[in-house]
Amino acid sequence: MYHLTALVTLLAIAFYFFTCINVSRSRTKTGVRVPAMTGHPDFERAFRIQMNTLEWLPIFLPALWLFAIHIGDAVAAGIGAVWIIGRIVYFIGYSKAAARRGPGFAIQGIAAIALWAGALGAVVLRLV
Repeated sequence: MYHLTALVTLLAIAFYFFTCINVSRSRTKTGVRVPAMTGHPDFERAFRIQMNTLEWLPIFLPALWLFAIHIGDAVAAGIGAVWIIGRIVYFIGYSKAAARRGPGFAIQGIAAIALWAGALGAVVLRLV
């Protein structure tokens, strides 16, 4: 069973849902009305945080699950938790200034690459 990986998956989805709510709150606070995508720097940063999270989910989730299946649930969940922490650091930094998004981006990027590379390596080893 993959209970830990399932929990990390649910936490990642909850974080994405949080970023969606944050964009809505930012629209209200800054007066950027739907369907506008620009207008106030605070809104634009909130929107980019949400979109960047969405852009990474199709990379992260399959890699997370393939890693869990081919290597192990606990290790996958641990690396997945690091990815979520990276997204939180990204959120905090980018919310303050675009230039502060780097550390969180690096943390989550390294975690996603570790999951992908681990899954790829395990699958290739089983094929050889």
